[in-house]
Amino acid sequence: MGSLFRSETMCLAQLFLQSGTAYECLSALGEKGLVQFRDLNQNISTFQRKFVGEVKRCEELERILVYLVQEINRADIPLPEGETSPPAPPLKQVLEMQFEPTYEEFPSLESDSLLDYSCMQRLGAKLGFVSGLINQGKVEAFEKMLWRVCKGYTIVSYAELDESLEDPETGEVIKWYVFLISFWGEQIGHKVKKICDCYHCHVYPYPNTAEERREIQEGLNTRIQDLYTVLHKTEDYLRQVLCKAAESVYSRVIQVKKMKAIYHMLNMCSFDVTNKCLIAEVWCPEADLQELRRALEEGSRESGATIPSFMNIIPTKETPPTRIRTNKFTEGFQNIVDAYGVGSYREVNPALFTIITFPFLFAVMFGDLGHGFVMFLFALLLVLNENHPRLNQSQEIMRMFFNGRYILLLMGLFSVYTGLIYNDCFSKSVNLFGSGWNVSAMYTSSHPAAEHKKMVLWNDSVVRHNSVLQLDPSVPGVFRGPYPLGIDPIWNLATNRLTFLNSFKMKMSVILGIIHMTFGVILGIFNHLHFRKKFNIYLVSIPELLFMLCIFGYLIFMIFYKWLVFSAETSRVAPSILIEFINMFLFPASKTNGLYTGQEYVQRVLLVVTALSVPVLFLGKPLFLLWLHNGRSCFGVNRSGYTLIRKDSEEEVSLLGNQDVEEGNHQVEDGCREMACEEFNFGEILMTQVIHSIEYCLGCISNTASYLRLWALSLAHAQLSDVLWAMLMRVGLRVDTTYGVLLLFPVIALFAVLTIFILLIMEGLSAFLHAIRLHWVEFQNKFYVGAGTKFVPFSFSLLSSKFNNDDSVA
Repeated sequence: MGSLFRSETMCLAQLFLQSGTAYECLSALGEKGLVQFRDLNQNISTFQRKFVGEVKRCEELERILVYLVQEINRADIPLPEGETSPPAPPLKQVLEMQFEPTYEEFPSLESDSLLDYSCMQRLGAKLGFVSGLINQGKVEAFEKMLWRVCKGYTIVSYAELDESLEDPETGEVIKWYVFLISFWGEQIGHKVKKICDCYHCHVYPYPNTAEERREIQEGLNTRIQDLYTVLHKTEDYLRQVLCKAAESVYSRVIQVKKMKAIYHMLNMCSFDVTNKCLIAEVWCPEADLQELRRALEEGSRESGATIPSFMNIIPTKETPPTRIRTNKFTEGFQNIVDAYGVGSYREVNPALFTIITFPFLFAVMFGDLGHGFVMFLFALLLVLNENHPRLNQSQEIMRMFFNGRYILLLMGLFSVYTGLIYNDCFSKSVNLFGSGWNVSAMYTSSHPAAEHKKMVLWNDSVVRHNSVLQLDPSVPGVFRGPYPLGIDPIWNLATNRLTFLNSFKMKMSVILGIIHMTFGVILGIFNHLHFRKKFNIYLVSIPELLFMLCIFGYLIFMIFYKWLVFSAETSRVAPSILIEFINMFLFPASKTNGLYTGQEYVQRVLLVVTALSVPVLFLGKPLFLLWLHNGRSCFGVNRSGYTLIRKDSEEEVSLLGNQDVEEGNHQVEDGCREMACEEFNFGEILMTQVIHSIEYCLGCISNTASYLRLWALSLAHAQLSDVLWAMLMRVGLRVDTTYGVLLLFPVIALFAVLTIFILLIMEGLSAFLHAIRLHWVEFQNKFYVGAGTKFVPFSFSLLSSKFNNDDSVA
């Protein structure tokens, strides 16, 4: 939990690897995924590094494996994929990574060649023939060319082959035509042969006597049978070889990937002066230092080296990468935060709170008991079958749902809860506890005759002549108390239901939005405390809280005060919150009733506090940094550890001296003094703070209005669900009983399909995107910088262990 709240503490370590043990040590580190390597050879070209030859050899092995996988797939041989990843091969066995099929087992056949005729025999004095095969698409052009070149001195006959033949070059199955060309003259014969060569025809000899043609035909039939025998035996033997290769191709693919990754990391290391030891610099979480030492010892032991590899922690002022450990449940929520920006080093991580707030805000916009339960069941099905191999290899859209299965699970669960609060299930209310409104209490027969003149009651004539009747909560016995959970189901029958729900959801959206934003400002205080910038609490965070709470916090107070003080009987005399909130800024000349006594004085005090917080927010931090720079300037530093704020920050320059005084470090360095005096720029600090303050003050208004999307999308979802019910289910249920049952089945099927595609997928995607926007823009910008770099460990688990659809293993 601590790691999810804030990124882990990192350290920069230097690894000293013996040349003979470097491969095994990096193999052990890759299996555990503990460190992120830094490139110490940035000034050296990729093709000039030490292990570029080994990387090329791995790439050549990958190309061989790609071709092998293509042939295995072409032969429809299943590719086994192991559940466990094989380790990288030992360095001594790297050169032995090749397949060795026993080709001696293949039976030898006689290599008879086709009869090759050197010239064409002619019938009579000048008559000649040319026969062969031509592609179907070239027949028309071939015939036109013969006619134009030979000027009609040729006779061409065609016949389509019964079977399609495979092109040996491309492997494509093509229709072929047999042609026979009769020509007169030797010169025309040369032209015909040249044309056949241009059109890539397969020309065969055509003897001049029937006896010779019969002998050639018999020889060709014999040769065809021999070739079929050779092909069948070759295919059988090839399939045996591919089946044998398929048994180990998975492990070979993984091992080659690991070898290539190891040599890539070795290219990022540098050699010492003796050229016998590799030096690597890595970022490593402090909690994993012991595991790092054990991995180095394990690699040294496997290589059999007498001198073990070791590590050394070195101090640095560079900002480390951000490392946040996640599991399969929290990974999806962390990805939502990282899509906005990877968190700065050691700042508060919003993902911990997004686990609750994101599905809840989604459910506020998507609240429906039935729709939420369907989404929950779908996500639960994905969770229960998360180890199924087909789900991991599914298409992109399905894989996206699978990766966010726990997000969908909580979104569906929270939607069930908000559906109970809204009392909405497929646009219909559910009466679980009985309504708190009593209709029979409105009749005159339920009250004494003396009370009839004091109250507006119903009788048979009123009920008969009025299409709309109003329940009066001031009449005794009509309103018996609130509904135990959510909204009373009687509102589903009321004509003013939409007006009531709009008022409720609008106030609820404002309350949730202000609480969400205020919580974001409070989280910023934890960042200031951690980075030892307490002045930001007094000069930034507290003025922001006062500005937010004195205006919008007071609005929440008025909403709750009106809900608690004014009952159903006194609701007619309750003042409008909107009017009272506007009068807070306009100072009307005439006095209003107000919500409570002394309201005018309380509002003036809040406005004064708000007005005083604005100049503090604009000028407090720049003036304090200026005083700190002038009064404590040229404090030297001799710091160890990490810079907790971004480089080239004016604020950092001013705080160097103050932080070192707090840490008890009083050493002076002239170089740092000159840097501080040169880089501090009061104008830049002032402009930055003014822009931030203007953005915050205006953002408090615009962001609060932005949370009204909770009300708008909830209203749209409810109305769309109601329209879908009215257009389909209500029509199907009102049909005559004779045909109603037959019509109800297709109506229910159509209702289910439209519910899934429109209300669940389209409306769900809309609510999902709006919930993301509320977190990124309205919540995270109050405390989250998101300017860090992600920790990418050297880990073999990040390598793909699946065969891609394009038969690629790279």
